[in-house]
Amino acid sequence: MRLAFLSPLLLAALAACAPAPQGLRSPDAPISSAAAFDPARFGDVWHVVAAYGDEVRCGPLAETWTRAGADSFRVTGTMCGPNGARAFVAPARMTGPGRIARAMPGGEEALWVLWVDADYRVAVIGTPDGRFARVLSRTPAAREDLMRAARDVLRFNGYDPAGLTPV
Repeated sequence: MRLAFLSPLLLAALAACAPAPQGLRSPDAPISSAAAFDPARFGDVWHVVAAYGDEVRCGPLAETWTRAGADSFRVTGTMCGPNGARAFVAPARMTGPGRIARAMPGGEEALWVLWVDADYRVAVIGTPDGRFARVLSRTPAAREDLMRAARDVLRFNGYDPAGLTPV
């Protein structure tokens, strides 16, 4: 009798020791950055049109990427903080094809450009650890065909597009 009672407790304790899933993407899925990414074409205003998690509660967010050198940017914009949207300024530098290191208040984040359409109207960025992903657009609303493509890119890179929320 006592053993039957202990078995569920033992299983629950063992389950608590198992590693928790990290981030928004499957850790087993491959992820790749856009090898043909052109930093010169990426500069300018980007609106966050869809994102994962709590970020959407802050309403419209945008970032301006200004070239600060051949392999660097100065990024200004709004981000979602504990008390709503807040302004930020961050240096960013290219670390590889489609790979950017951006210095944010909480520390450096590794952003990968997972995809950008041929005309640089819509981009999908995320982090290799799956902590972050969003869809950016040059306009406050992206075309539906480009949003479909963005969701496909997220799925391909291990993110669950069902969790993506329009901003």
